[in-house]
Amino acid sequence: MTMANTRERVPAHTDEEVNRRIERQIERRVRYYAQHRDEIGGRLEELDEEWDIERAIEANAATIALTGVALGALVDRRFLLLPAAVCVFLLQHALQGWCPPVPVLRRLGFRTEREILEERLALKTGLAR
Repeated sequence: MTMANTRERVPAHTDEEVNRRIERQIERRVRYYAQHRDEIGGRLEELDEEWDIERAIEANAATIALTGVALGALVDRRFLLLPAAVCVFLLQHALQGWCPPVPVLRRLGFRTEREILEERLALKTGLAR
């Protein structure tokens, strides 16, 4: 089985319109900051704090798994299926770069580490994309 390059897995499994929207947003921000250079430092700080999609998936998975364990212990053992499903989704994401939360998170604007880095580098070098 051939796996997509780690850097390309999430965009490869994202609707092309969502990828284009994210790309256009990066381009708009870079153009804006090219005209407002005094604000670049603040934007770089924002980028330092931005959660990439991998972190969002991890937080989402941990929240669902912990909820499932708590409900399984306190309410009904069948809730233990939630952490099991989360494990399957995490494995699927590790192997394919896709799992059910990915399309939702991408539409919400979560970017890959590479997309964040591209914006950061464009701002630091002053190069328009």
